[in-house]
Amino acid sequence: MGRDVPVVVFSREDRRKYREKVHRCLDVFAQMLRESRFEFEHPLAGLEIELNLVDSHGEAAMRNAQVLAAIAQPDWATELGQFNVEINIEPQDLAGDGALRLENDVRARLNHAEERARSEGGHLVLIGILPTLREQDIGEGTLSANPRYRLLNEQIFAARGEDLHLSIEGVERLDTHADSVAPEAACTSVQLHLQVSPDTFAAHWNAAQAIAGAQVAVAANSPYLFGRELHRETRIALFEQATDTRPAELKAQGVRPRVWFGERWITSVFDLFEENVSYYPALLPLCDDEDPRAELERGRIPQLHELTLHNGTVYRWNRPVYAVVNGVPHLRVENRVLPAGPSVADIAANAAFYYGLMRVLPYDERPIWSQMSFKAAEDNLGAAARHGLDARLYWPGLGEVPAAELILRRLLPMAREGLATWGVRGTVADRLLSVIEGRCLSGRTGASWQVDRVRARAASGDDRHEALRGMTLEYIERMHTNEPVHTWDV
Repeated sequence: MGRDVPVVVFSREDRRKYREKVHRCLDVFAQMLRESRFEFEHPLAGLEIELNLVDSHGEAAMRNAQVLAAIAQPDWATELGQFNVEINIEPQDLAGDGALRLENDVRARLNHAEERARSEGGHLVLIGILPTLREQDIGEGTLSANPRYRLLNEQIFAARGEDLHLSIEGVERLDTHADSVAPEAACTSVQLHLQVSPDTFAAHWNAAQAIAGAQVAVAANSPYLFGRELHRETRIALFEQATDTRPAELKAQGVRPRVWFGERWITSVFDLFEENVSYYPALLPLCDDEDPRAELERGRIPQLHELTLHNGTVYRWNRPVYAVVNGVPHLRVENRVLPAGPSVADIAANAAFYYGLMRVLPYDERPIWSQMSFKAAEDNLGAAARHGLDARLYWPGLGEVPAAELILRRLLPMAREGLATWGVRGTVADRLLSVIEGRCLSGRTGASWQVDRVRARAASGDDRHEALRGMTLEYIERMHTNEPVHTWDV
């Protein structure tokens, strides 16, 4: 969840002061890493879930302010669009029945929120992109009231100097322009957080990059945008384009995008923060009164406000997070590649798959990132986003193989081993990972189920939007059963 900011107009002096302050924060961060200022006991898992709001007809409902007021819980917040909300689940231990408790906790909170949303004429949907969303639903007027979003919109378009061009070639083609960042609101994701030590951060980040393609292939849930069938996980391409501050000329010069996979394996968490400061101008140059060096010299832990605010405007698919909790600094890997949904059971399975792998791959004697190029990992993510489980992915020792084969033969056994290392009860791990296995064996993901249902409705005579609307209502009905998507009938 991004930090709230005030309404403000930035001057050239603001930008100069902010740049100096960000560099000071970066120097202090480097000193903290050298002096082992971070405390770490054991890995903790947390998550953020973004959701869509719809009305009783399955159409986007611009009512997040009213729904959040009705929910009235501090773990719920606005997201970019008025048809978006977000829930934040605090980091916790997965050992024993922890993974089951996490799933039950999420279900209970969502059930309560759905009950409150209904009182305001809305319903919650866990889905990567709302299939019924139309271009006329997306515009500056549909941004949430939070000043942060208005300010980001102004700064991104000031940097671009022209409208956004959205061009996605998939099963069908989308080619359109937007005069705000509102299309980004179509992207609703699940963000998995893993708290790690500074010494092991690089290994965890590299491992997360290596498995991003497999994660997306088996969890794809965003096949439609503005009425067109595009990629199996269209959210990846849409997010990359909807927040792009670069006009065509800067793209041609090789200027890096703000939604970024990266360009190399790293050796330290410092590499990522240093790249962010070196490569990206500030979008929100807001300075805090804290002097980070003075705080450190007094024996206190600095918040590093400017560095963390800047980091929050660089949208890596695996993002480093610095935070101070109860006076103790922590580092987290924030995994951002997964779509929301289709059910809480599916989300829990996706999380178990990721967390299991992250207890094995970072600790291998011969790390996976020493056996494959960074470009191969990036290509895997692109192929998985386009084709889902039909993608062919590269993996050392296997070469290029179908995504389902890679997951079944190599990654699921590793995930089981990792969950055992976490201390997750065997029956809990088996139930969660059986969902991943079921998708691979059946070939059914949220994306493929959506496409099959829309095609079936079209064959029965529905036009495209009516087919999407009917499918969305069916999806919501099945979502509430909490049965995993590979068991849904078509």
